[in-house]
Amino acid sequence: MEIRPFRGWRYPGDSTASVTGRVAPPYDVLSQADKDALLAADPRNIVAVDLPHVPPKDVGPHEAYQGALDTLEQWKASGVLIHETLPAVYAYEQTYKWAGREYSRRAMICGVRATELGQGVIPHEHTFEGPKADRLKLSQYTRMQLSPIFGFYHEPSGNAAEALWAAAGPPTIHAQLKDVTEKLWVVTAPEVIASVQMALRDVPVYIADGHHRYTTAMNHAKALRAEGKIDAEHEANFVMFTLVEQMDPGMLILPTHRVMRGLSPEFSVERLVKATPAFAWKRCSVDDMDLRDAGSWLHKYSPGAMAFIGAKPAEIWIGRLTDAGAMAAAAPDHSEAWRKLDVAILQKLIVDKALAPWRTDAFFIEYTPDAKTVLAACNHARAQLGVCMQGTPLEAVMTIANAGESMPHKSTYFYPKIATGMVLKPLE
Repeated sequence: MEIRPFRGWRYPGDSTASVTGRVAPPYDVLSQADKDALLAADPRNIVAVDLPHVPPKDVGPHEAYQGALDTLEQWKASGVLIHETLPAVYAYEQTYKWAGREYSRRAMICGVRATELGQGVIPHEHTFEGPKADRLKLSQYTRMQLSPIFGFYHEPSGNAAEALWAAAGPPTIHAQLKDVTEKLWVVTAPEVIASVQMALRDVPVYIADGHHRYTTAMNHAKALRAEGKIDAEHEANFVMFTLVEQMDPGMLILPTHRVMRGLSPEFSVERLVKATPAFAWKRCSVDDMDLRDAGSWLHKYSPGAMAFIGAKPAEIWIGRLTDAGAMAAAAPDHSEAWRKLDVAILQKLIVDKALAPWRTDAFFIEYTPDAKTVLAACNHARAQLGVCMQGTPLEAVMTIANAGESMPHKSTYFYPKIATGMVLKPLE
């Protein structure tokens, strides 16, 4: 990949300055209530610009995006945001806890040249037109990339990360976003940036989160070039990424569990077990389940094992596919690696096939990384079936992406999300 430093816009501060209250989770996980709460705590929160239209599933009214631009320009003029003096690559660290253990994930924020998907920038998800239309309109009005794409890469020598972090002193700004501590360093030394560029020049980047934002930025730059408005070296050709080394110890993928409702009254987990001879089944008590880290607990049974919980979860059934031919028949157009994914097995053999006799028009699936939420929904009859999964291995994501395939819906939950508002990247 070709990376480039940029002169970011950010909230001002020094090593003791906190921008807590001004940063936010990514726009696509926020509701109107979330936005209102963030702005009530601090009207200078980045959501005032980054989320002008709720829900952002399609393009909104002109007034929403004009309002975002007006707010952004007012912040720039009044000093709420400052413009970096020199082009920088930003060192970025998130510290968090999961299942009682503390993690630290280190990254760099920089511009990455926008290429066609699969040509150095590799996706693993499908995208939809509505969200892209919203992000395009916001980019056109603000001429700013407000939140970074989350990408990961593998550079065995470690030279890029080593060069960057050797140059990082005290953090420039820091913030607390829920349970995650966010820190940012501004690195402007030309020799450091050159070392990072050299180390990563032949390394591809995989998109973890932000497929819609990346595709929007790529298409926007392509359209501007076609219209003769920019050349190939214009800033709009470089998309802001947060890049994490694949082997970073804080690179955590949580499982995405399922909560299902809208099945007929005749449904039970016991009947589902009888209807799925391609699976091996084992009954266990709910007391045996590790609700803090259900994915790791399931892995002790076997890779690909899933926990199926009924509306009265006194007991749980652990299921795993033992007949690979069942997936070959159900998904003949997919690769063997895709057919081995537990999320693919669940969708093809359970949701699409085994549950079909009990599915009603009201059938619905909710998704959560929290096994406690699944169990609570089943205990209180808010769900008829809960399914706890294992986290998808990062190597599986890369294998599927390298094959040009897309992961099934809700296959990955990279945790924690990248904060929006630590730094913004101009597109001009």
